[in-house]
Amino acid sequence: MTQKKLLPIGIENFAKLRTGNFYYIDKTGLISELLHNWAQVTLLVRPRRFGKSLNMNMLKTFFETGCDPELFKGLKIWEEQELCERYMGRSPVVSLTLKGVDGPNYETARGMLCSEIRDEAARFSFLETSEKLDAKDKEDYRCLLWGEAAERRSYMLTDESLYGSLKTLTRLLAKHYEKEVILLIDEYDVPLDKAYQNDYYDEMTSLIRNVFSQALKTNDYLQFAVLTGCLRISKESIFTDLNNLRVLTVMDRQFDEYFGFTDQEVRDMLAYYDQGDAYDTVKEWYDGYRFGNVHVYCPWDVVNYCSDLRADPNNWPKDYWSNTSGNSIVRQLLQKATASTKKELESLIAGEGISKSIRSELTYRDLDGTVENIWSVLLMTGYLTLKKPAERKLVELVIPNQEIREIFVSQIHEWFEEQTAQDQEKLRRFCNALQEGDFQTVENLFNEYLRRTISIRDTGARKEKKENFYHGIFLGLLGYTEEWSVSSNAEAGEGYCDIRIEDEKHRIGIIIEMKYAQDGDLEKACRTAVKQIEDRNYTDTFLDDGMEKIRKYGIACYKKRCKVMLDEAE
Repeated sequence: MTQKKLLPIGIENFAKLRTGNFYYIDKTGLISELLHNWAQVTLLVRPRRFGKSLNMNMLKTFFETGCDPELFKGLKIWEEQELCERYMGRSPVVSLTLKGVDGPNYETARGMLCSEIRDEAARFSFLETSEKLDAKDKEDYRCLLWGEAAERRSYMLTDESLYGSLKTLTRLLAKHYEKEVILLIDEYDVPLDKAYQNDYYDEMTSLIRNVFSQALKTNDYLQFAVLTGCLRISKESIFTDLNNLRVLTVMDRQFDEYFGFTDQEVRDMLAYYDQGDAYDTVKEWYDGYRFGNVHVYCPWDVVNYCSDLRADPNNWPKDYWSNTSGNSIVRQLLQKATASTKKELESLIAGEGISKSIRSELTYRDLDGTVENIWSVLLMTGYLTLKKPAERKLVELVIPNQEIREIFVSQIHEWFEEQTAQDQEKLRRFCNALQEGDFQTVENLFNEYLRRTISIRDTGARKEKKENFYHGIFLGLLGYTEEWSVSSNAEAGEGYCDIRIEDEKHRIGIIIEMKYAQDGDLEKACRTAVKQIEDRNYTDTFLDDGMEKIRKYGIACYKKRCKVMLDEAE
């Protein structure tokens, strides 16, 4: 039996991927696209986990002096021999990632940026003894390694040296190699995101602007530069007066197929690992993104789910994407949501589209402006996608797939719980009514809560999915009292009940079965729920646990309405 290639989970080093028997989906066409459609500075904006870092490392490996041609044999770029002969291994490359430039304050983040630059400079130790550099050049290089003379005990660059650090390094390399330098900066916007979250945004913006200005503008030692990030930060913010910048976002058709997996690439991968039967599930959960004119899947999700399927074919798809980062932008949208915004969210979750005017250039401060700005960020960061290629500024946005829909629903539940927790008196009334068998008050209050939240009306969703949404909303209301033992989907009698509650203090057991009234007939759905409790003997274990009173609730929901039915047994 032939050993299958390894799945490249978390592999961002191109050489390691190519020499380590990992499965690789060929994206080397990006190299020829960059060369055939040349620009002095190219910014590629894509969501996280769509292969930006691996592609940047691929560019570094291809262009950097000392490139091993064997790494590219058999790949698409190898078919363009003229380009390979002219560019492969022919240039000095400065490659920097800013994804680790983070910290609770400006000083810490600034120090981390200094360390990243020092580590990159240390790759070129031959500069310290290069015959093509004079004494001043070598001192400039030592400054990049060790900081200013007075500061070398604790490495730190002065502002002046830090601002010019990348330009200095490109100058020294250009003199040594007698050739212009390629500059690659991955995740350029991460320091700004972290600074915005930790309240030192102005200082970090000024720092990045000064570093980029010297490295990218009027730098005679630069052959070209490529940057990647999740957001297109406005030129006025950090790209001031940079007139040689080409920006390609998810709305642009150029380079659209090089970030993410195409449908055929996913089919081929699943077939290779004998998981072809999972194609429909993979498509439902992880497809749906449109970059330019191409539909793509999230690579991180596909690779991880394929790995889980190989371990156990019964593994169900899950949210791999958001576990790599927070979902604060969705929470910001919910916190700022107006009544019309809530209706738009309901439309999105229902699988429908909404028309929005997109601002392609933003600053992080814009997130504190109108709620309309957040829609642009949701598009650029992968929470929403284009329903069809963008022809103008006004575009139709949709949720790309089931994974992202689940993220929205999860965030809605959390937001709802936070909102309801602010009115403790109403929660107390709700739980007391449930305990006392006052089903009319339970119904009235639950209806009131449903009117305030964002409902699920996805006509394409399975009935079970809709029931789970209301199930989650109801569970969130039960967190008021810590005296109750609350179980969800608990084994009971001859099956699993939706919600099981034991109030040991008052010896009351409560069973709740929830139904979604697909046809709007709440009365009928309630009766079905109560009958299920009886037929499957969900209450049997209550007597064994010492409960003296048992309350059986059937609850039916439809859009933003509910009906509650009580069948009490002593």
